Amino acid sequence: MIILKPTFAFILLLICARVLGKKQMSQMTFFNYVTGITIGSLAAEIITFDDQTIWHEVVGLLWWCLLTALLAYITLKSSKLRQIIDGQPSILIKNGVIQKKELKSTRINIEELSMMFREQGIFSIKDVDYAILEQNGQLSILKMQEQITVSRKDMSVPTSQPKYLPAEVIIDGRIIHKNLTSYGLNLQWLENELNAQSVKNIDDVFYAEIQDDGSLYIAPKKE
Repeated sequence: MIILKPTFAFILLLICARVLGKKQMSQMTFFNYVTGITIGSLAAEIITFDDQTIWHEVVGLLWWCLLTALLAYITLKSSKLRQIIDGQPSILIKNGVIQKKELKSTRINIEELSMMFREQGIFSIKDVDYAILEQNGQLSILKMQEQITVSRKDMSVPTSQPKYLPAEVIIDGRIIHKNLTSYGLNLQWLENELNAQSVKNIDDVFYAEIQDDGSLYIAPKKE
């Protein structure tokens, strides 16, 4: 029994890992992280508990995995629920300006922000154009144009700031009005861009993103 129970727990965890998929294993969000810890704890209880209660832990583990898979499917279909469960990225630096309100809402102080920059080899905040705190707690950074490797400044190459920070405006046929508004754009602009690329119906667009030069990248659903 000492060998049988760990073997059974191992096989059960392998099955759960295959069912939940790569997203759960990569722990892309805080919810995935908590779920991973819980699954590990339930598996440990299967190994350590006595024979009379082992099936309680097995049922609990399988039910937890089922709930996780069900929630993943629901959030795939509902963007509103996905935002509630996974949260949204927070822009901590925008156009080189520190966003104090976002720092406060994410409970990150300037010292912690500087440490996160240093972990990515950036030792001066002035070198950062955009800094975005992702849902998984990782920091994504867009450097100032003159700081991009190979340094254009060192090569005396003229630089220009991007017109926009790339942002999605259509996801699975749904218009992201907030991003359009934040860039001073409207539905007429979006329709013109779609027509210019021979897209007649927004429902035919799986993903559309404003590029840094103001152009529109479109990924049709048929792809």
